Amino acid sequence: MAAWKLPVIVAALTLPIVGGFLVAGPALGVALGALAVLAILVMAARQRPRGPIGAPEDDGGHRRVLIVVTGGVDEPAAIEAIARAAGLDRRTDGDEILVLAPARIGFLDRWASDVEAAREVAQQSLVATVAALAKAGVAAEARVGDEDVVQAVEDQLQSFAASEVVLVSHGADDEAVDAAAAELGLRLRAEFRHVRLGAG
Repeated sequence: MAAWKLPVIVAALTLPIVGGFLVAGPALGVALGALAVLAILVMAARQRPRGPIGAPEDDGGHRRVLIVVTGGVDEPAAIEAIARAAGLDRRTDGDEILVLAPARIGFLDRWASDVEAAREVAQQSLVATVAALAKAGVAAEARVGDEDVVQAVEDQLQSFAASEVVLVSHGADDEAVDAAAAELGLRLRAEFRHVRLGAG
């Protein structure tokens, strides 16, 4: 953190509290202090470690490919693009393929803690994608992950030490997916590729 930032943060926290005490007395000062503490707690809770994701893999020469899909993929041309990007044409018997779909939870569902609908949509995406891969001769397992793409990948790599990660997004996906792709590209120890379907 730059040296000038800490005094600015301290001033931003203390000046409203002091001003509240001076203008309206202890009630407003204490309320503003509580809001400042709440803001600090929320910011701290939202922070994620920014280190490398995944451990270096020692797989005895076998590949483990994690394919992350932001929506269902069942068109043959799209499956061919994914297979090409993931190098599935050069598979060997010991290779493992896992398809991961983040559960995209809406704002109101998140506040209501209603994640079942989002998980069902993600499972439907997985069924379509895994079935299409099977038609193309690629056997894969499937998992539903966290709504945050980076967090979903990080969580999955705890139990599936992938040597390669392929993010498959759609042309209509939002900026959050592009931001996730950029972060994964920087932080993943595994080889990373981003396939955007229907772009342009």
